[in-house]
Amino acid sequence: MRAPAEGAAPRAGSGTPILFFDGVCGLCNRLVDFLLRADRRRRFRFAPLQGTTARELLSPSRRERGMQSVIYLDEAGVRDRSDAVLEVCRRLGGVWSIASLMRIVPRPIRDGAYGVLARNRYRWFGRRDSCRVPAEHERERFLP
Repeated sequence: MRAPAEGAAPRAGSGTPILFFDGVCGLCNRLVDFLLRADRRRRFRFAPLQGTTARELLSPSRRERGMQSVIYLDEAGVRDRSDAVLEVCRRLGGVWSIASLMRIVPRPIRDGAYGVLARNRYRWFGRRDSCRVPAEHERERFLP
């Protein structure tokens, strides 16, 4: 997969999966930190839901709903809540792909559990005052 030029927003179907996340959420930022370490093949790019890439690629209603979820965009389209997390696990491969077997659990149950976590994430994991600023070595993986 070829990544877009520095600073260019990829289009849906570009082959570059993007994980949109709440840039001020402690849990979301921990997920991004984990993926930066675990994604050795550099499959994923990251963009805060508060950023310009989210405004360009996601509808306003999707961005608003996204504040309670991570959103995953790839060549197959947009996924959110538990579907987004399971697709990230599948794409990571290796031992993480085993987690994608959770798809056998009905979506309402998976998304119900996800919703409990999403509603309590600031209380349980904290909230930042501003969106994350990537370190120099991470910048090519982040979109504005």
